[in-house]
Amino acid sequence: MSTLVGLDLAERRVVVVGAGAVGGRRVRTLVEDGARVVVVDPAPSEDVRRMASHGDVELRQRPVVEQDVDDAWFVVAATSDPTTNRDVVAWCEARRTWCVDASDGAAGSARVAAQSTHDDLRIGVVSTGAPDPRRTVAVRDALGAHVESGRVDLRRHRSGTGRVVLVGSGPGAPGLVTTAGREALATADVVVTDRLGATWLLDHLPDDVEVVNVGKSPTNHPVPQAEINRLLVEHALAGRTVVRFKGGDPYVFGRGGEEVHACRAAGVEVDVVPGITSAFSVPALAGIPVTQRGVATSVLVTSGHAGADPAMTGALAAGATVVLLMAVSALPGICDAALAQGVPADLPVAAVEQGSTAHERVTRATLATAARVFAEAGVRPPAVVVIGRVAAEGFLDDPVCATPPGFASDDG
Repeated sequence: MSTLVGLDLAERRVVVVGAGAVGGRRVRTLVEDGARVVVVDPAPSEDVRRMASHGDVELRQRPVVEQDVDDAWFVVAATSDPTTNRDVVAWCEARRTWCVDASDGAAGSARVAAQSTHDDLRIGVVSTGAPDPRRTVAVRDALGAHVESGRVDLRRHRSGTGRVVLVGSGPGAPGLVTTAGREALATADVVVTDRLGATWLLDHLPDDVEVVNVGKSPTNHPVPQAEINRLLVEHALAGRTVVRFKGGDPYVFGRGGEEVHACRAAGVEVDVVPGITSAFSVPALAGIPVTQRGVATSVLVTSGHAGADPAMTGALAAGATVVLLMAVSALPGICDAALAQGVPADLPVAAVEQGSTAHERVTRATLATAARVFAEAGVRPPAVVVIGRVAAEGFLDDPVCATPPGFASDDG
């Protein structure tokens, strides 16, 4: 469906007369909708020229003539000359072709709706009296914000094909859940959830949404991955919309790839809504930048399950930042291996527990002392461990770190 009007214009001939700022926006939207767009303008914008050079539109670089609207399904008159726009509207009226007059919304046979897209739904607002674009946009934005909040039940009420949506809910803070994630959750008939992330959102679901908890802890894996895959596929094949609700991002040590593969192998439609990964957001909220010009120009994200692999120790030796997920129990061995490879013993190490939540705690040590300090402090999962110079106490308060020697304080 077109985002301009409630017409299906895919593969249909649409003519846009005028390729300035307004016409150019209409052209781009119509191209995205799959229309076969013809643009008529003696001096088109550079953006429209570029689209024409890529074969996205047919460009007629000359003044418009009446024959240009022949065989069109829909026409947009968007020149800067009201007289030309009125002529185009009259030509379309004679041919019974829908037409929008961008210079006078009341003149054409159609009006552009202020629209927003939410999942596979669109909200459209149109003035029925005198055109008032700012008013319709304000109403559109207010309605869109209400839907994006997740407070609108977006579930389908007619039976249809089931699907699975993998939603990354971020590290757990309310403001770090994407609007796309909230909207996807509002479409769910079934939610298969981990124990981490923004699980508090599940308390706001309608009572008849089925919630299946498959969360794992370091010592307890009650539902094997194969069973999780089976649950997703089974519910989707029964015609339900299934949201796989995961902490962080589905593809950052979240086994999202395995779940997508299982769905595709079973012929189930599957989409992914990326989430804010705890690997970067949790250190950032704790005041730890994982990269810093002149200090740490690369970062390695790895899992504690991988242990002290050569890539990690090599990265540390090269001065990179290493971010470890699920590494609390494996950290002593990782530190020992890094020390044995010659990584400096005084390299800072920080553990951020329950990052982004009200219970966040940061514990700092060095590579040589981390195992003992973290054990004495009782550091427990979920925690993100950062190893590198950026993890030092007060790093961002050090003027040398803020602008390292030899680096100008500009954006170059």
